[in-house]
Amino acid sequence: MAVDPSCLFCRIVAGEAPSTRLHDDDLVLAIRDIAPRAPTHILLMPRDHIPSARELTEDDAVLLGRLYAVAAELARREGISEAGYRVVTNVGRYGGQTVHHLHLHLLGGRPFAWPPG
Repeated sequence: MAVDPSCLFCRIVAGEAPSTRLHDDDLVLAIRDIAPRAPTHILLMPRDHIPSARELTEDDAVLLGRLYAVAAELARREGISEAGYRVVTNVGRYGGQTVHHLHLHLLGGRPFAWPPG
């Protein structure tokens, strides 16, 4: 498993940093965001360190499928599935990425505007 000891999310995956875990399997960890931007704000991340979506290839198809399947299950469990929700990942500085470990934001519980940001 690829790990970056300087990465906050790698430390969370390893159990070295506190988090509220909502899902944990061999590929994906999901936690509550500590600074939520919506009533429901969950972060889903791969256990392996991948800096961002920029590094993804077709070889990551199973991982991406698992991330989105877990997001859908958590949306149902959180009661936001029927009204709708947003799943987003930020890539690079201009994309708003602040933690350089691939992660999805699952946001719901309120209406969202378009375009974002």
